[in-house]
Amino acid sequence: MIVVMNHNASKEQVQSVLKRLDKEGFQVHISEGESRTIIGVIGQNTKEILPKLAIQALPGVEKVVPILQPFKLAGREMKPDDSVFQVGNIVIGANDVQVAAGPCAVESREQILEAAWAAKQSGANILRGGAYKPRTSPYSFQGLEEEGLKLLAEAKEETGLAIITEATDTSNLKIVAEYADIVQIGARNMQNFHLLKEAGKLNKPIMLKRGGNATIEEWLLAAEYIMSSGNNQVILCERGIRTFEVATRNTFDLSCIPLLKHLTHLPVFADPSHGTGNWKLVPAMARAAVAAGADGLMVEIHPCPSEALSDGPQSLTPENFSIMMEDIKKIANVLGRSVGNSSD
Repeated sequence: MIVVMNHNASKEQVQSVLKRLDKEGFQVHISEGESRTIIGVIGQNTKEILPKLAIQALPGVEKVVPILQPFKLAGREMKPDDSVFQVGNIVIGANDVQVAAGPCAVESREQILEAAWAAKQSGANILRGGAYKPRTSPYSFQGLEEEGLKLLAEAKEETGLAIITEATDTSNLKIVAEYADIVQIGARNMQNFHLLKEAGKLNKPIMLKRGGNATIEEWLLAAEYIMSSGNNQVILCERGIRTFEVATRNTFDLSCIPLLKHLTHLPVFADPSHGTGNWKLVPAMARAAVAAGADGLMVEIHPCPSEALSDGPQSLTPENFSIMMEDIKKIANVLGRSVGNSSD
């Protein structure tokens, strides 16, 4: 349920409602929009209990209405305005399209530094790179682990780029959070509910990738696990889903971008690298994602894709990445947006 306050409700009236709800043991989430305050009420049997409390009769309350969607905190019923949050000097969820770029896996100091500078010089604000790599085969490269995190930190120190990297389970979540500006929860872990709840206790943004077989509702309910644990800084990232089609690595669901912008207030990124699995298709899908309204892109680049230890076929060279960035800047400009932003 949500309690909608009058547009001129005082702080004291809002606090009175919060106090009454807290007394009854409900979990509350406040959304302060431009015109009014909305209080989300989470708990069991809200439909039966709230009417008996006569919340609507309290001073400053306009109405009490049910939340129709199963995802309470992530939905626009709870928070009509877009969520915008700061990562260092980067603003995510606002008018600027943010780009995270880098190799699938951190392989060496030389490789990650070269990729970081290539990303920065072409206009990316975020460096991606995997230190812990969940792989389908146990014989594939599993990542440099903490050494990879240290190399990412060195790249950040040299370039000023923010860092996004993946936590694969609760055992490495804490150390990843020490190094990362944004913690990624990958597709394989989208429904690792214990990991999601632990990520919800962090005070930093979480990028939640869509699972390969996940519906939109399942994805948003996974985000709900993070948010219900206290962390509202969630970024959704579409990276393709498994269908009957095998011509591409995954089926890149572009239609989910405008749908998510309708259903949720959370920022939406797109990963055309995993979405297609083919570097030749990545620039076109990146352009399409920006045109569809994505708040950001996540793109794999590598100094020498043919020698990459992970996902070489879908990685752009620095030269091809630079060309792609120029193209998406043009598309963003047509839509009244820009690529990259600094609050300085």
